[in-house]
Amino acid sequence: MIAIEGDGTDEAAWSSLDAFPALEWDAHDPPLVVAPHPDDEILGVGGAMAILGAADVFAVTDGEASHPGSTVYTPAKLAALRREETDAALDRLGVDPVLVHRLGQPDGGIDEAALAAALTPLLWPGRWCFATWRGDGHPDHEAVGRAAATACARTGARLLEYPVWMWHWARPGDPRVPWERARRIDLDADVRERKRAAVAEFRSQTGPLGPEPADAPILPPAVLARFERPFETVLV
Repeated sequence: MIAIEGDGTDEAAWSSLDAFPALEWDAHDPPLVVAPHPDDEILGVGGAMAILGAADVFAVTDGEASHPGSTVYTPAKLAALRREETDAALDRLGVDPVLVHRLGQPDGGIDEAALAAALTPLLWPGRWCFATWRGDGHPDHEAVGRAAATACARTGARLLEYPVWMWHWARPGDPRVPWERARRIDLDADVRERKRAAVAEFRSQTGPLGPEPADAPILPPAVLARFERPFETVLV
């Protein structure tokens, strides 16, 4: 796996990204948005969800392992908090109707076969399925991408992969990234503000849980800057 550490690639390095072709909007049903952890769906495609106005969210884990050494929260309490944050974020995003499926798989131990089996009944030919990219660099993100790809191949659904941590370790032109598959989703000012408000609901990830290093934020300002762009990117 790719090491995800430090501040990563500065957001200024990605200034040329808006050259990607625009995504063609041909969805006829609310999409299924698959999130390895609470907040991935908002970070990656919160704007797309707001534009479409309705979505089903499939929460694979409850994100209980984001702070394994926390001095403040047990894993169970952190899982409960992150579920609450997801609900609040979706409300802020203004997606209605929205149905949240919670699989409850262990954070850091996703069962790909079981996940693919759970996704398959929720997909059909032509339905959009957003899932984290199979090359994102995080084991859970990659497992979700592979499972979603399997389920889409079984059902004829359309897979659109969204990177989250790729922006951290890659740089423009990185040969490990299939840039030819990249498509741009433009976000107007209203959608950007709704997404920003939704991201802010994940306080367990954007701010410190406590005074110790183990309670440090997972999404500090340098990371959040990548998700405040006037567009989102998916791989088709």
